[in-house]
Parts: sequence; C-alpha cells; structure tokens
Amino acid sequence: MNSPSRPRLLDLYCKAGGASMGYHRAGFDVTGVDIDPQPRYPFTFHQGDALEFLTAHGHEFDAIAASPPCHDHTPLSSRAGVNGSGWLLGATLDQLAAQPVPWVVENVMGADMRADAVLCGSMFGLRTYRHRKFAIDTRIPWLPAVPWHPAHTARTSTKKRRRDFDAGMNISITGDVGSWLGPACMGIDWMTGSELAQAIPPAYTHHLGLHLLDHLDNTTGLEAA
Repeated sequence: MNSPSRPRLLDLYCKAGGASMGYHRAGFDVTGVDIDPQPRYPFTFHQGDALEFLTAHGHEFDAIAASPPCHDHTPLSSRAGVNGSGWLLGATLDQLAAQPVPWVVENVMGADMRADAVLCGSMFGLRTYRHRKFAIDTRIPWLPAVPWHPAHTARTSTKKRRRDFDAGMNISITGDVGSWLGPACMGIDWMTGSELAQAIPPAYTHHLGLHLLDHLDNTTGLEAA
C-alpha cells in the first residue's frame, strides 16, 4: 500500500523484492518492476520491461534503484555461456543519467561499473558473504559510510547442508538453496530457494536507503530555504 508520507522509490529488475524490502525498511514507499511475474513480491508491482517503465514513469519517483541482470557478469558465465542480458547494465546506467532524481545501481563484483560501495553479508551479521557493488549517482555529494568488513574466517559450504550450517559454516546462496536458509543467510523469510539465489540481503539496501533519505531530506531543506 502506498503511503503519502514516504518518498517514492522505483526498484527496477526487482525480482522477489530483497532490495525493495531494504529500501522499504529505510523509509521508502517502493514500487517494483520486473519482466517476470513475481507472486511473492511484497509491495506494489508492475510486470513489464524495466527500461520502458523507467522512460515513462521514472520522473514520478523521488529515487530509483536498479539491479540489472547479472548473469553475464559472473565467473560462471565463462562456463555456462552468456544469456544475452549483459547489455542491460550499460543501457540502464545511460537512462538513469538522464533522470531528474537520484539513483543507485547494484550488481555483482565482475560487472563493468563503478564500485562506490561494496557490501558483504558479514558486515551485517549474515551467514553468507555475497559481495555486491553499488554505483551511486554522482549528484549525491557524499558517499555512504561503509560498515566494518570482518575478516572472512568462516568457511563457505556450497552444499547447502544443515549440518554445515550448524557447524558454523557460511552458505553459498546459489541455485535452489531451499527457503530454510533465507532468514539466517539473507535476512529474507518470504522467498523460495530459487528466488533467494537472485536476491540481495535487505540489510544492504536498508543501509544505502538511509543514505538516500539523508540526501533527499537535505535537498528538500535547501529548496525550502
């Protein structure tokens, strides 16, 4: 449900809403767009082409976030082959540069974009590392403080086994990991296993969302003055 007291954020390529939830918890009224149906997406959702929606409606929002498909930017692409969606990252960055509102773009570490912030699950007490980098609109005059990044002392299991988790290992969230790993590893309790594999922890975007809100508050204050 939309709230008139909250600034509006558009989340492009939202999938099942991991990033969206973080922005919501930070204080935004979130609307998501994705080409695929997302029956468990927790906020207002539009199924359709993200770039077309951005062109038509981007100006209606106070901020924009985007997570263009990352498959072509991962190490696995060299073995599995690209799926043809890698061009969307550059196209999205180009279109966001023409928008009148501030934006944040998320992608994997191998993506060809700036890394204004790099976040890891260990920064937020999660049981997966899952590094992601974020490019932040240069019109925002300062970058967010990055939480302390603990040393990666926990081993990571790729087997998704409860006994590995119970033994203190982190879990690699890839493939269909099963929804039982969502709360401890991702801070997500509403997704299926395959949806988790495409998500980022809400803690990441909650942290960045607070930074965005500070910028919007300061900008509004200057305009009012």
